[in-house]
Amino acid sequence: MKRFFVYLAAIGCITALSACGRVSSDSFTPPDGSLDKCTLRFSWWGGDDRHEATLAAIKLWEQEHPDITITPEYGGWDGWTEKVSSQISGGTAPDVMQINYDWLVSLSPDGDGFYDLGLLTDRLDLSVFDDEVLSFGRMNGKLNAVTVSVSGRGLFYNSDTFSRCGVAYPETWQELIALGSRMNENGCYPLDLDIQSGGTAWYLAVVYVQQQTGREFVTMDGGLGFTEDDIRMALDFYKELEVNHVIRTVRERSDDDGNSALYQSPSFIDGRVGGILEWGSSVGKYDMVLPEGVLEAGAFLHGDDGKEGGWMIKPSVLYAVSKDTEYPDEAAAFMDFMLSDPECAAVLGTSRGIPVSYRAEEALEASGLLSGIACDSDELLSELDTVTISPYMELPRVKELCNSAIEKISYGRSDTADAAKELYTSVEEYLKKVKK
Repeated sequence: MKRFFVYLAAIGCITALSACGRVSSDSFTPPDGSLDKCTLRFSWWGGDDRHEATLAAIKLWEQEHPDITITPEYGGWDGWTEKVSSQISGGTAPDVMQINYDWLVSLSPDGDGFYDLGLLTDRLDLSVFDDEVLSFGRMNGKLNAVTVSVSGRGLFYNSDTFSRCGVAYPETWQELIALGSRMNENGCYPLDLDIQSGGTAWYLAVVYVQQQTGREFVTMDGGLGFTEDDIRMALDFYKELEVNHVIRTVRERSDDDGNSALYQSPSFIDGRVGGILEWGSSVGKYDMVLPEGVLEAGAFLHGDDGKEGGWMIKPSVLYAVSKDTEYPDEAAAFMDFMLSDPECAAVLGTSRGIPVSYRAEEALEASGLLSGIACDSDELLSELDTVTISPYMELPRVKELCNSAIEKISYGRSDTADAAKELYTSVEEYLKKVKK
């Protein structure tokens, strides 16, 4: 993560966006310094491991704060952005929310979309965070959110599947491609990539091209960094993975799994799919459905030339308070508990990744909880020259355009040259529109 904070000088460009579509409320409930009896709504997305840990943390909070009840609202990632966006625009948002990185750009470009947490420091201790980490959540000079953890997508493998096929985990792109035919002899695939909202197929293709060219797909200020040829290279790489049976085609994945997330699919659970690409902060949901110790972290792939760059990191999740909350003091106190309370940290573990709060990280280390595949992957990632993802790359419409191009290539409805030209034009036009 040597370039983890290099992007910070560019973050100011994000805050210059106009408030496209957001109508800010001119009034809000100011803090009064007291904790009153109330009920707070708290929303988050994730897998079962995160749900179970968070519900246990809420129970701990309510034992210590019997006058402040927490109503949980949680689910899977698919459709979650649309749900919360509707709540925010309708003035019915939860008091405290787990938010995604790009929501700051789309929901609070002027800094007025969420409560300014800088006004709540009597209840929210910000001294346990680096200033650079806090910068992730600042929009137009206002602290809209606090980062929970920083994460990167890594490769994780089913050790039983690889052992059964008599092969080792790949370390280079070429080794990954060569595994396709060997593992197919046993009816297995070395990896699976999706075109659902997570968009792992396009993500891996972007990493490959960034590593080859040194250019970023989308820049921190919302520009398109790839050329049309770069986009074609990414699509060619994806097609190569399908042709060499490294991954299932989109049709095969749909026929096998329907709309099920990969961690819920029989193909992954029974070991026919041997590997996944996932955020370290979210890999627990895959680990839970396999026998203990079977899922292992693999190397971050590079070419035969030894170039290891191109892999990306971002704030995995952030916490924000609704600008419409009637209980800002209570919301800040609960957020502080979730971010930094040592007992809470032990309950949550690494269900949201390794916490960036000094206090929470120290509590996990003291409890011996800084271990497991998420930590293994994070340690490998820390040795790389990483790229911080632009929040614009995380925008749902950008993902939709990229996933659509992948789908056209997979189904043979377009060749990579035509798909690259169309994707280049559509992403460039959309990014310009967003920044107007």
